Amino acid sequence: RGRGGVGTPPPRVAVARWEDVPGERLASYWQRLREVGLEPVDFSEPGKPLVGCAGLLLTGGVDIDPALYGEAPAPQTQPPERARDEFELALLRRALEDDLPVLAICRGHQLVNVCFGGSLLQHVAGGAHAADAETRASRFHEVAIRPATKLRDVYGAERLRVNSRHHQAVTADRLAAGLTPAAASPDGLIEAVESAAHRWVVGVQWHPEREEAETPAFAAASRRLFEAFATAIQDGR
Repeated sequence: RGRGGVGTPPPRVAVARWEDVPGERLASYWQRLREVGLEPVDFSEPGKPLVGCAGLLLTGGVDIDPALYGEAPAPQTQPPERARDEFELALLRRALEDDLPVLAICRGHQLVNVCFGGSLLQHVAGGAHAADAETRASRFHEVAIRPATKLRDVYGAERLRVNSRHHQAVTADRLAAGLTPAAASPDGLIEAVESAAHRWVVGVQWHPEREEAETPAFAAASRRLFEAFATAIQDGR
């Protein structure tokens, strides 16, 4: 199954997760990684070192403790899980130090911004970006992908229709100085970030791991993102 040739074990990817969050379908992350020749390793155990892993995947989940970026919680902010925040930040910092490829999804995208010194809009008013409150189905909207970014290379398009399941966001005024905005929604939210100082660090606000049956074009685009992650990992071996 490895992309390095017959008999080569697949590269191992640390999947940072603290617990099984309802609606996050954690098995989907495993499936997407294996489809592109990567072997996921469960990193829900605090203090576990990244030894033997060639990349890091940060998953979706609950809100990040706003104290980490110097703010009090907004009324809509979920109760903090500071242990998860600190655990994942430690994993991310180690991955950045070792220049491992990082793919950060939804909460992970937001965590990258916080790790680099940015902050978050704690609630997007109106609910246009959140999953349906009753059915938990994703909403969809377009994002504009900036030229001269890794995402533009991955997708080869100026626009992409993506799913949306979040109520917090990275905004232009809260973006960390060390990150490049790679995609934005029509209402101006930063939907993807990249780090120019690292080999391959990409955060996306949407959920490329989810199977969205009505949108085969999104599925194909998501596959390309995971393939690019796998290629970055292989190039560093």
